[in-house]
Amino acid sequence: MKRRTFLQKSSKAALALALPQGNCRSGKRQLGVALVGLGYYSTDLLAPALQLTRHCKLTGIVTGSPHKIPVWQKRYGIKDQNVYSYETMSRIADNPDIDVIYIVLPTGLHAKYAIMAANTGKAVWCEKPMARTAKECQAIIKACQQNKVPLSIGYRMQHEPNTRRIMELAKSRPYGQLISVKAEAGYFDGRSNDHWKLKKAMGGGAMYDMGVYPVNAMRYATGLEPIAVRSAVQSTQRPQIFTEVDETTEFLLEFPEGILTHGKTSFGKGLNELQVDCKEGWYRLSPFQSYSGVRGRASDGTQFPADPNNQQARQMDNDALAIMEQRPVLVPGEEGMKDIRIVEAVYETARTGRAVDLRE
Repeated sequence: MKRRTFLQKSSKAALALALPQGNCRSGKRQLGVALVGLGYYSTDLLAPALQLTRHCKLTGIVTGSPHKIPVWQKRYGIKDQNVYSYETMSRIADNPDIDVIYIVLPTGLHAKYAIMAANTGKAVWCEKPMARTAKECQAIIKACQQNKVPLSIGYRMQHEPNTRRIMELAKSRPYGQLISVKAEAGYFDGRSNDHWKLKKAMGGGAMYDMGVYPVNAMRYATGLEPIAVRSAVQSTQRPQIFTEVDETTEFLLEFPEGILTHGKTSFGKGLNELQVDCKEGWYRLSPFQSYSGVRGRASDGTQFPADPNNQQARQMDNDALAIMEQRPVLVPGEEGMKDIRIVEAVYETARTGRAVDLRE
């Protein structure tokens, strides 16, 4: 089969996989979602996306900022009984309007509140990065297993059609043996040093905030798990601001089959590219993690046009439908934990200058 024909067919298959399918087995037509934390991501992206979803809807909020409550109630019609503080969040257990609790807090708080959410008996969605440590990730997984509730991590890119196409190419390899992967994600962050993303204890730093994009991309672009962190270097151009966390991190991962992957993440510059080089060609996504669309091309001229649909709505609809149909979610907790284990190893290599064997 010619490469172009193969890619056209694989893109259609990837799109079909990414879209919600089938009929619900649950009596509910939509699942009620409560957002925990009403910062930028909830306010500007998730809440608007929940107005576009078919299989879930915004029914509750959890916030520590009372002044935000009337704004959200007016905008989204949220009932008084569906508004909670962090101290009263456990009462969601008795609320039939809420089926899913979505943790959208600073990374350092994910484990605490994801475990609290699991203990309510509701399904748990947790934004990435999943937690600060693999140990915390395991605690979240254990709490969800003990309470017999689904757990999904908010990797919107794994639901996106062109990203699904990259995953398929990792399996089919129409361009031959994979040689190397380059994945870079970053933006210029002009915040002052009182923001949580610049605090180590809160899970701040470029490697946590944006570094999970290249780490996850390296894994899905190869279809393999890394065997070692070979090198890692952290740097800053603004030491007066980045006193606790990394502004820029570059790292090299070794995968099976002799595949080397180069990653870079930064709060100091815009970075947004995934490049896969093979023995008989190449393909790339640029941008590969933009909210406004993912697009790319291949060495034979094949184009990967951007999908116009809302990424967060697609992600939440897919996860809701999986819950209603009682089948596995696309991105379970184990997937998030794998990335955090690698992130921790990158930090260790950057600190010690020594490679870390990930097979141990």
